Amino acid sequence: MKFTKSLLLLGILFSISESTVAQKTWKEIITIEDLYAHYPATIEDMFNDFNLDHPGFEKVKAAKERGDMVEASGYLLEYYKNSPVAQDLRKTNLAITDKTEAEADTILNNVFVVQNVRGQVPYGDDGHRDWYYKGPNNDREWAWLSNRHSQLSQVFSTYFDTGNPKYVQYIDLFLRDFIIKSMPYPAQKSSTSVWRGLEVAARAKVWTRIFYGLIDNEYFSPATRLLILSSLPDHAHYNRNFHGGNNWLTMEISALATIAANFPEYTKSSEWLDYAIGAMTESMKDQVYADGVQTELTSHYHNVSLHNFELFKEICDKANKTLPDFYTQTIEDMYSYIAHAVRPSGFRILNNDGDRGSDRNLILSGAEKFNKTEWEYIASNGNSGTQPLAGPSYFFPWAGQMISRSGFDADAHWSFFDMGPWGSGHQHNDKLHISISAYGKDFLVDAGRFAYTGEVAEKFRPYARGSQGHNVILIDQMGQNAGPTHAEEPLGDTFYKITDDFDYASNSFDRFIDVEGEAKHIRSVFYVRGEFWVVVDKVLTDKPRKIDALWHWHPECIVEQDGLIVKTNHERGNLAVIPLGGHKFEIAFVKGQETPDIQGWYSPEYNLFEPNIASIYSTEIKENTTFVWLLLPSDAQMSPVSAEILSENDKEVQIDVKSDKEGWRIHIPFMNSKDAKLTRH
Repeated sequence: MKFTKSLLLLGILFSISESTVAQKTWKEIITIEDLYAHYPATIEDMFNDFNLDHPGFEKVKAAKERGDMVEASGYLLEYYKNSPVAQDLRKTNLAITDKTEAEADTILNNVFVVQNVRGQVPYGDDGHRDWYYKGPNNDREWAWLSNRHSQLSQVFSTYFDTGNPKYVQYIDLFLRDFIIKSMPYPAQKSSTSVWRGLEVAARAKVWTRIFYGLIDNEYFSPATRLLILSSLPDHAHYNRNFHGGNNWLTMEISALATIAANFPEYTKSSEWLDYAIGAMTESMKDQVYADGVQTELTSHYHNVSLHNFELFKEICDKANKTLPDFYTQTIEDMYSYIAHAVRPSGFRILNNDGDRGSDRNLILSGAEKFNKTEWEYIASNGNSGTQPLAGPSYFFPWAGQMISRSGFDADAHWSFFDMGPWGSGHQHNDKLHISISAYGKDFLVDAGRFAYTGEVAEKFRPYARGSQGHNVILIDQMGQNAGPTHAEEPLGDTFYKITDDFDYASNSFDRFIDVEGEAKHIRSVFYVRGEFWVVVDKVLTDKPRKIDALWHWHPECIVEQDGLIVKTNHERGNLAVIPLGGHKFEIAFVKGQETPDIQGWYSPEYNLFEPNIASIYSTEIKENTTFVWLLLPSDAQMSPVSAEILSENDKEVQIDVKSDKEGWRIHIPFMNSKDAKLTRH
């Protein structure tokens, strides 16, 4: 293996060099001569990775065959300086200034902000940064992500904003530190901070931009350039041989293609690119449903996969490699999903291991690429573009997600009802969860993801993944177990119905953790367009049970109780949860609870969290029981409304709702959409 040869040669040559070469620290290794004197095996192995018969390599090959590695290295860097490859990545040097940017200067002090947590990377006794430092929360995610070198992208951009050479000098020293410290490449699958697949992939993309962007910059040393060229084949080898699946594959294989396309001089570049095309296209088939939703069913990672699918297509286009027609169509379908699922505020669904980020600019970008003026209309709240012919509500049958809307304006009602499979990764136990927004506010929310590892995760991770952090029902205080990871077929039209006047969707779940006997939860959601939601929960049981119905409110909501009604009290934009049917509930407001169990917390982004109110309706049942909830949004204070259950049987609930202006007779079936009906009176 390459790395064992490197170790052997390094050991032999190091003992010789003690008497023949004045030893320098890694910081002092700047020239080609310095690098070869201290790490000769690294240079020799690097040349073994190149196709020396590549056009333009004539001088490189001749010097290498003469055994003059220093001269060969010089010709190699000269080749890259003048090569026609990667013209889109090359940048013009700026006039020198002393301009600075405070945020980038913080990075220059090795203070990195990783997933909203600020930490300063310490130095070890050997003078190298501690590339395994886990941040102030002892979070291995912090160590992983800091090794993706996204902080260098920021410093790189700052240089081209300012022209201050100190930013290039930092990049130069940073990369020399990292590459030397990371040697030798282990050539095996790893989960370490330095050699895990996602970090390997991310670095390859960052380094490629830096290498070509600073190709003619005097402050970017020859030694660092050569170290990058020596290390990129190791990164390609890792991503070729040890990549994962799902969104990991999209990131790792797009990195492999990045190296192959931008460095065609490597002997294996053509082979890498061919492999990448095969792996990426097959993965796309496996990880994107026919309705355009990535199978992890996590809006955040849907976007990660979309970004890397697009990046891969750009790479192949640049390399004149043709992808199958379905590849571009799938990218379009993935854009279509986020365009039709987005909240009126522009923020995406917060579900599973996701963040509540804005998708507005991403959708507008997709609308421009695919000439979809209806996406532009949705993302701009109707301020530009063309109003969609379909909608405003949409159902995604493979993902099992119902998006209900009153319209596309900024104040529109919006809900997300999750009735699909568990997901192929990053799952939460939240089937039949519902989120609701209206009048530019989030009301009923998912708890979010908090963190994966470290102190925050130790405290909140079970809550984030568990049913207790979602708007579902607990049976005997127990939440849901894992469900099927994938949909074997789309949900048929018996599960949902969308009309001009209403939306209907229904599904069930029966895998509860450590619940004795048989228990099944059926939830039907009926949205009367522009008016209100009705949620019907039917619990089938073979014995008496304790039932807890959970409603989690956004932290900014002012929530109060009025008898059995729980509602917000805002000057503008409100929602009320109104139970029907005369059940005897105990209602608890839980906010920021840590003992005996975590409850009443909300995380809009990784490592960010705050208390929120969970209003919990609790009751005892002896047999099969149906609960009906009227979820009433209002622009101002709650309008006078009367509602009652007219009838109930094994197949449906029939209710009547009246306001001071209108009345609605609603038939809500438990599992058959054809029986869903609405009449006005």
